[in-house]
Amino acid sequence: MDIPYQKLPPETLRAVIAEYVTREGTDYGDRVYTLEEKISEVQLQLKQGTAKIIFNPDDETCNVVAVS
Repeated sequence: MDIPYQKLPPETLRAVIAEYVTREGTDYGDRVYTLEEKISEVQLQLKQGTAKIIFNPDDETCNVVAVS
């Protein structure tokens, strides 16, 4: 189920994005990015429409996925 990021309260959106960017196995290449940089990048991708938030009701988890 798609979750429009604009409908989430700012603190909830930030928490969803922070949880996503701090997951084990998330790779950002050779450069080390701060948590704030990672969150800002995902927020930008959501605003640009190149990413979206998906909610899985079966396991009650959110994920950020690329939009193709």
